[in-house]
This record gives sequence, C-alpha cells and structure tokens, in this order.
Amino acid sequence: MLVKRLLVQACSADPETAGRALVDLTRHLFPDYEVNASAPLLVPFLLRLAATPATPCRVRALRLAAAVARHGDYGATRDSFLVTDRPGWRFSCDGYLMTWTIEASRLAITADTDLLLALLHDPAPDVRTAAADTLATVIDHADLVTAALRARLATEQVPAVRAALVLACAELARSHRGPDTADWLGALWPDPDQPADTRVAAALGWLCLTDDPVPDSLRAVVDSFVVADTEKVLDEVPWFARHHGLLSTVRQLVHGLRFAYPVPPLPTTPSTPPGDDLPCWWPDDDLPPPF
Repeated sequence: MLVKRLLVQACSADPETAGRALVDLTRHLFPDYEVNASAPLLVPFLLRLAATPATPCRVRALRLAAAVARHGDYGATRDSFLVTDRPGWRFSCDGYLMTWTIEASRLAITADTDLLLALLHDPAPDVRTAAADTLATVIDHADLVTAALRARLATEQVPAVRAALVLACAELARSHRGPDTADWLGALWPDPDQPADTRVAAALGWLCLTDDPVPDSLRAVVDSFVVADTEKVLDEVPWFARHHGLLSTVRQLVHGLRFAYPVPPLPTTPSTPPGDDLPCWWPDDDLPPPF
C-alpha cells in the first residue's frame, strides 16, 4: 500500500508532492545501497510517469528507472566506467538474488524501448539526456537503439544531450559488443568539425572500448575542454554525475589517478601509470556513493 500511495503522489501536479514521493520511492528501492526485489514491477510506472508531459518530476522518474537497471558504482576506470552490470551472483540483505532483480529491471526497460525512443525527441533537454541514459541499459534491440541515438545526435543542439547520446552508444557497445561503435567513436573524437562536447564523450567512450594506450592527442583534446569548461556544462550528464563530475572522471579515466574529494585540478605533470589507477571509492572517503 505504501508504494501504491507513493506512485499516486508521484503523479501529482504539485512539484513538492511529486518530488517528495520519488525521494521516498528511491529510499524504498535502494535499501542499504542494494536494489529492492520490487524494482522491476515499478519500472513501467516510472517510465510512464516520465512520458506524461504534465508530470513535474519526469527526469527524476527516468533516473530512478535507470538506477535500478545498473548495479553500483564501479569507478571511472577503462574497464568499469561503461559497465551496466557486472557478471556474477549478488544477493540483497534479505537473501534474494539481486542479479535477477537488476536483469528483470533491464527487461522491463527493454519492453518499453519504443516509449523511451520517443523521449529522445522530447522538448526538455534533461528528459532527452535521461532517456539516453535509460536506453543504455536495454538487454535487447541494441542495434535499433544505437541507430536512434546516432540519428538524434545528428540534429541535437544541446551539449549535455549530445554527450549523453554518445556515451549511451558506447555503453550499449560495451554490453552488446557493437561491431562498429569503437571505430565510429575513434573517428569522432579527433574530428575538429565536431562539437567539443561530442569529441570529449567520444574520446572517453573510445577508451573504454579499446585497449590502446591513451594517445597524447586524445589527452590534449579532453584536458583542454575540461580546463575551458568554466560553466561545467557536462557535469550533470549521468555518466559524469555518477563520478562527481567531468573533472573527476577525466582524472581517473584518462590520467589513471585515484579518486579524491574535493576534486583537485588536472595534473600539469605526467600522470601515474595506468597500472596504478584505483576504483572510485577509497577507504578514507567519507562520501556516500552517488546513484
């Protein structure tokens, strides 16, 4: 009854009522940073909530749906940044197999692929960004979704949305072994005719899909954007937000540095060797992991 009441309140036209209900739903779905077994049942409702224009908290509903389709924060390293869900068995505190819960949540999102694809053309940029993040978790239709993301990228005018579209393509390729995405990203990031935000997202996605050493030219492209990005236009892109912003992500992913908070500036001397990079969360870090 509690969840039913919260869902009804989340549909309220009053932003405060709807927002408070989604905060309470988030607490319900993530007890002790685990995924509640009821999550897959709520995903279709969250997606329809996001697809209703009159709903005041559409982005939060999409982000919650995407969150239950991923497991945890694996850190911003090349072998973890674009991981949707690691293989293996994981159990929640009540003993239920959380691996199945996450898979069922992804299947629920996959069943509503058409609904989410339509949201890529929503008038609100934040909704388009959140839709791309959610679509990156689908279990099937990866080729269809990738084609739609790339088609939207060709006309998208908002930097944060462009970055999200590129990273969603990269995550799908990571999960489904997309055959040409690495080559596509490898052509995007060096292209001076592409917007800088697209090049940065493509560079980071390309790094996660290849084993090549980090090229000096790629590091220069990414670092110059980070330094010039005084408005921090990409910090709220979900992939970067999960790692405390673009600067923190680049320090770990491109420079192989440990996570630190407050986030230091980019190094002016050569970074630590890739073998010294560490996961995002470190024992002396007293911050809670972001969703």
